[in-house]
Amino acid sequence: MLFLSVSSNQKPPHRDGVGPSCVGLPPGPWPTMLDFFEQRFPSISRALWRQRLEQGLVIDERGAAVTPASAYLPHQRVYYYRAVSAEPRIPFHETVLYQGEHLVVADKPHFLPVVPSGNYLNETLLLRLRQKLDLTNLVPIHRIDRDTAGLVLFSVQSASRAAYSALFAERQVKKTYEAIAPWRSDLKFPLTRESRIVEAGHFMLQHEISGEANAVTHIDVLEVHGDLARYALSPVTGKRHQLRVHMAALGLPILGDGLYPTLTPEGQIDYDRPLQLLARSIQFTDPISGQQRRFESTRRLTLIATSEPFCNPG
Repeated sequence: MLFLSVSSNQKPPHRDGVGPSCVGLPPGPWPTMLDFFEQRFPSISRALWRQRLEQGLVIDERGAAVTPASAYLPHQRVYYYRAVSAEPRIPFHETVLYQGEHLVVADKPHFLPVVPSGNYLNETLLLRLRQKLDLTNLVPIHRIDRDTAGLVLFSVQSASRAAYSALFAERQVKKTYEAIAPWRSDLKFPLTRESRIVEAGHFMLQHEISGEANAVTHIDVLEVHGDLARYALSPVTGKRHQLRVHMAALGLPILGDGLYPTLTPEGQIDYDRPLQLLARSIQFTDPISGQQRRFESTRRLTLIATSEPFCNPG
């Protein structure tokens, strides 16, 4: 039987840059651990759980491998390594702009998720960087949407992680995005959009409702080309999909947006039409060194005469 020497306060080690997930075992009628996992995660077949257990991908809190025949013992924790059987390959590549003792700054392509979720595990920015840089403790300090390209900051050391996270929590980071969207000459820029954004009844969507504002975005125009314009977006707050919701609410839906104003059916990804939203720059005072930090994406959104924007996602 395999033992990994896991203490009660320590998670099992990473495997190929992937850390384990933890599940507590409640009282229940399951004879074996295989029976429990089959019922606890119905979207995963019994045969697949059996395979994972046989491969040693599930271990208990003592570090012992859990097998398909292991008896179910409540009031314990088990750890399991996620696996995706048919993970789609994302054919675009990230760039590391900066690597230091405490920080890594990456320039993410469109379509690449930041962290594992759903059908994506290895094809995520986090896993790619952990494997490429051999930094298993790498953790994102903030996130951007899978559809959005541009800058993402990662913490290298757990000891300094809270200091960098506090910058975002306390709004000490200046972030600027660029977007390509329709031009409206009847709107006066610069403008500030303040509204209340909440979930829209679908797990993928947000929308504005009446009430106290919880989302604020400063919006300005960088250039106009025919019926399109390049906008500079500076979020003050960090609500999910804030920039996309605010632009759509102004009648300026960002080109290539598969969520706003119309939800594209799942699985219909068009690599030739990425969301024209770019996390362009980020600026802050480093809480460890006291230095002024400013990072800028090398990616570009380009306006062309046909009123069709193009951005190479890779």
